[in-house]
Order: sequence, then C-alpha cells, then structure tokens
Amino acid sequence: MVSTNLRVFLDVLRRENELIEISVPVDPNLELAEIHRRVIDEQGPALLFTNVIGSAFPVVTNLFGTKRRVELAFGTKPEQFMKAVINATNTLLPPTPQALWGERSLLFDLLKVGTKKLQPNQAPILGGFKRDHPLAGLPVLTSWQEDGPFVTMPLVYTEHPDGRHHHLGMYRMQVYDDLTTGMHWHIHKGGGAHYHEAEQREKPLPATVFLGGPPALTAAAIAPVPELLPKLMLASLILGQKLPMVENPHGGHRLAAEAEFAICGVVPAHTRRAEGPFGYHLGYDSRVLDFPIFHVNHVWHRRDAIYPATIVGKPRQEDYFLGEFLQRLLGPVMPLAMPGVQSLWTYAETGFHPLTAAVVRESYSREALGTAFRILGEGQLSLTKFLIITDQPVELANFKQLLESVLERFDPGQDLLIFNQTSQGTLDHTDNQLNRGSKAVLLGTGVPVRELPRAYAAGELPEIKDIAVYCGGCLVVSGASYAAEPELPQRLLANAASRLTDWPLIILVDEASAIVNDQTKFLWTVFTCFNPASDMYAASQVKHHHIAYELPIVIDARRKPGHPAELFPREDIVGLVDRRWKEYFA
Repeated sequence: MVSTNLRVFLDVLRRENELIEISVPVDPNLELAEIHRRVIDEQGPALLFTNVIGSAFPVVTNLFGTKRRVELAFGTKPEQFMKAVINATNTLLPPTPQALWGERSLLFDLLKVGTKKLQPNQAPILGGFKRDHPLAGLPVLTSWQEDGPFVTMPLVYTEHPDGRHHHLGMYRMQVYDDLTTGMHWHIHKGGGAHYHEAEQREKPLPATVFLGGPPALTAAAIAPVPELLPKLMLASLILGQKLPMVENPHGGHRLAAEAEFAICGVVPAHTRRAEGPFGYHLGYDSRVLDFPIFHVNHVWHRRDAIYPATIVGKPRQEDYFLGEFLQRLLGPVMPLAMPGVQSLWTYAETGFHPLTAAVVRESYSREALGTAFRILGEGQLSLTKFLIITDQPVELANFKQLLESVLERFDPGQDLLIFNQTSQGTLDHTDNQLNRGSKAVLLGTGVPVRELPRAYAAGELPEIKDIAVYCGGCLVVSGASYAAEPELPQRLLANAASRLTDWPLIILVDEASAIVNDQTKFLWTVFTCFNPASDMYAASQVKHHHIAYELPIVIDARRKPGHPAELFPREDIVGLVDRRWKEYFA
C-alpha cells in the first residue's frame, strides 16, 4: 500500500502492530526524548504521544526506527523501479520501436513522476492558518539537556534566486521565539547554496518548511543526490505517483498538499545568530556557531495535524535505517554517475561522512586511484574523511569483510594517501578549524600480498594495557588516555613496530575490548575520533614528492581534549522515566 500521507502510514503501522499511543501527559522538554531513546534501543514501535504538555498537537516519533518500518513506508517497488531504469539504459540505446515496446511498463511508470496541482479545497494542508505568533503552540522538542528546543524533522524547501531549480533538505531548526528559528545550512547543502546566491544579490531567500506528508517526501529530503536533481521529482518517484501540490493563497512557494504543517517565511541576507549546542547524529554535542535566521511569516496546517519528530544521538537511530534504504535505492545509479564505481557505501554508524567505501573497476594499473579522486569530487561525498577502495566483490556493509580484503592487498608504499588542509563537514570536530580537516584514501586491489594474522601472540606491548583483535590484520589496543600520554602512538611504533609488522593496522582507542565485537561501536569509536593528518602514524620515506609508508600503520582514535562530550541523558530525567515507565504503556 502506498502511504500518500502521514496518517495513511500510521494506519499501516497500527495494523502491523508497529505503533503505540501514549495518552498520559508527557513533557516535550527532555522526557519525551528519553522515552523515544529507550524504545528505539529495544527496536520498539513508533510512538504517538497524544497528550503533549503545552500543545494541542500530537507528536509522533520513531517512524523509521527499524528496517521493517522502512519497508512498510516504502515497500520494494522504488528499488525495483530504480533497477529497471538502470537496466533500460542498455535496452533503450538505441531507442528502437521494439525496445520501447519491451519497456512499455517502465515508460508508463515514468509518466507518473512529477507533481500535480490541487485546488485549495482539495488540499488538507490549508485546513488551518496562523499568522500571529505562528510558532506558538508547536510541540517542539528539547532532546538533550544542553540543547534548546529544535525542530528535528523539517523538510526545508528553497528555490534558486533565478528560479532555475529547487531543493528540499532536512536541516535542524532551533526555535528562538514564536517568530524566528535558526537555519542550519552547511557549506555543502543545497539550501545553503541557494542562500549564498541570494546573499550575493543582497536579497532574502524565501523558504517553506514542511513537516510530515508522504514518507517519500522525507526520504527525498535526506537523499544524497546531485544538487540539480529536483527533490520533488525524487519524492514522486519513491511515492510511485505524482506528488500533489497546491498554491499558497498568501503567495510564495507551492505547498505539499498532504503535509501536516507548512511554515512559510524568509531568511534575510547577512544575518546570523548563535545556534546550539545540539546533540547531533554523531553522538556528541555540537559547537555553538552562528547560522542564518529564518523569519516565519505564517503557518499552514491540517485541522487535525500531527507533529512528526525524531531524536538523534549516538548511532543507531532513525537516520541509520533511512540511510540504508536510500543507499539501496540509489546504489544502482552510482555506476552511471561515476563510471568505474561498481558499488558504494557510506557508514551510518559513523554519521555517514567520516567513512565511505567503494568497489571499483581496476582494468589497468592505478585506475582505482583515479576513481577514488572522482568519488572525493562528487557532491556530498567530497566531505568524506576516510575512503576505502577495493576491486574485490565484497559486501561493503560488512566492514570486517571489506577491511580484511583490503589489508590482504594493501601496499603501504603506494596505497595510503593522506591529504591535509581539505574541506570537512561542519559537524566534524576532529580538526581544530571549522570546515577544515584532512582526508585519507586506503586502497587494496589485485591479488593478496600477505596472509593476515587472526590471533595476537607477540606478548606484552610497552604501555599497552589491553590488546584485542577486530578482524584479520587489525589490532585494537588501549593504554593511557590522550590527555595523559599524547605521544603514546609514536612510542608504540618506536618500541614495538618490529613485533607488529604482521599487523598492517593498529588502532589505539580508550577501551579496546569494549568495541571489537560490535561493528557499530567499532566504527563510531574509531572514525568519529581521529583526523587523518594528525592522528595517523607510520615510518615513512619521501621520494619524488610521494610519501611511502611502512607497516604497521597506527591510528590514534582516543578522545582528544577539545572534542565535544558524548551524549548522556540527565539523571533526573532518567529517574522520572523509570518511575513512569509502566504508566506510559498501561
């Protein structure tokens, strides 16, 4: 069944026993978020809070918090359709009458992609209107104790100032008062690009923020596709039918007719305000930084509107499951967008940008390296911090399998490249400069050049308290904290490198044994805590401007001074939810 709006999806979840209603009063300040976190940790159902203190609107969370609910939201047809489109590029070139007839079903489906115009009396979004203090009464959540109130599932629609194209993205919005919010646009976001163009013209940028609507609209907003791809068209493709839109009676952008809320306003040029902190999807508190300000003019909403929200934090959260779906959906497009790429995966366990891997073609020597550069120049992938490349047919989502395949083939003299002074995602905290950092590319192609050890038997290591094996060839160790011994990795190499050359990769963390048996813990701990240029160590030689490394390679992934604090709920809120737990689900 196609979920054409939020309530259709909620009906599906009810029938499938994937939704629980909580009717007792719940505070949107911290309490609701703590309930959500416990339920998602247990892979529990979506939650509909019908009695939110201070608001007449119900709140729904955890809509996409399991693989099954993502499948219920989107089904298998979008993936099948995308694969059919890719296959048709072979059968329809050249487009002979016979080939067109053979793909008639696909061509018929393509005719459904687009938008359709509804009359105002047909559009549920126009059921309610508010201009005076338009944000008052919205059940905006505060998720972590250091946060302010944030809109966490906003679908922000903007258009290029010249009207050439539109964009839809999900950017958190801190609510300052009943008229203004922050607009968390990053350097690589489509909405931020539109705003930059507007600022160059000394003009405000109109923005419309949708909440809810078809699940397809949410998926399209977060999809990492080229900026010029119309997101409303992608939403229609995922939906499997034309997306209904309606003109705003007060002017401005068209409105998604089936949305729950449409918040309409402008973002003035050259105005900023401090935003944050915010407990974000890497599991830390963000830095307080200045961002553009969204001035709200009016709000449309359904008569019986439901406010959708999510809680982000240390993986795995809802973004993990949505990210997996989008990678499966868009994966078949990668070989068309980037010739030479056979499959590509970004890791939700790390917050996506810190780690990317790809299976590529290696039909001639070093072709894989050229493809790596292509990946690092492609849209949001340009903010990848660590890129792993292989030509072996591995399942990239299985990180141990990938890493072993690469380490078997890795030549440290030519297959590790580290680039300093590169752009980096705004949320990456591992370098002391905003939006700056470094990148590393690790290649492992061709035939194996070594047999990997799978058990450690070389005895004690100086200053190392804990030694554990993550996978073949990768040793994880712990010693003193970075604050106590910042030069521990250099001393480890100096004192024990000769005993560790069988292990291509040594990773220094704060608690080795606690992470080696869990992919999520391992990837989150390692790849959110190191900057390649300053935290990777190896003996090396420079020849003809190339740095050739020697084994072992040591990565220092310990927490560093200046890194933000890991997110933990406030103790009194934990106690409150403990006491009320049975009451919520009575």
